[in-house]
Parts: sequence; structure tokens; C-alpha cells
Amino acid sequence: MDPGSVTQDIDPGTVIPPLERRIELPDMIAYAGATWDWHRLHYAPEGLDRPVVDGQVFGALLAEQLQDWLGPAARVVRLRFRFRSMVFAGETVRCTGRVAGAEDGLITVEQQVEVVEDGRVAVAPAGATVATRW
Repeated sequence: MDPGSVTQDIDPGTVIPPLERRIELPDMIAYAGATWDWHRLHYAPEGLDRPVVDGQVFGALLAEQLQDWLGPAARVVRLRFRFRSMVFAGETVRCTGRVAGAEDGLITVEQQVEVVEDGRVAVAPAGATVATRW
């Protein structure tokens, strides 16, 4: 998409293509190394069946969903999200969303993250403001 015309082609209610990702323990360890977050909860939890996915992964996935949709010229200028339930190693998550508004080179979206295996909502409410020109 041409970044200068993106908001002219997008109306409120437009569905954002979903992003699905299975999060395995090696992915979680790589993320921990990249972010220097070595909390045991994310690789060897006590009292839980499996390690818990680091919550900041969901911010990265929500931003990735938007970048995949709008392309490299778009910039996420604001991102917000609230955790609703834990996600464990080996589960698949799906990021979904829709456009709430688009004007003056800014797109406002509402998003959420759900666990595919059982449908529980992991992250909501969530959303972003994306600049398509600057």
C-alpha cells in the first residue's frame, strides 16, 4: 500500500488480517535472551504445568500484526493492552482486530489476543494508533 493513501482506502469496521503464532519453549527462551527477562516463570515455573509466556510478547505480536497488514512504511505510534489470562508454552495465539477510525494519516485499531486451543481471551482490550505518513 502507498503510505500516503492508506487511510483513504480503510474504513472503520475494516477487519485486520489475523496473526496466528504457536509459542514454544525455544521461542520463549530466545525472547528472554533478547529482552534480558530471565524470570523463572518463563522457563521453569514452580507449581505450574508449563512455563508462562512473557506478557510483553503480546505487544510484539500486536505490533507485528499491524506491520504485516500495513507494510514497513506504517509506524505504530501508540500501543496499549491489558492481560486477561496466562498463556503457556506450546499454545497457539491469534491476534485479531478491526479499524475503529482513520483520518489525517492515522489509523486507530481495536485488537485482542485469544488462545486458539480453547478460545480464552489472553489480551483485551488492546489497540493501537498507527501513522501512515509523517
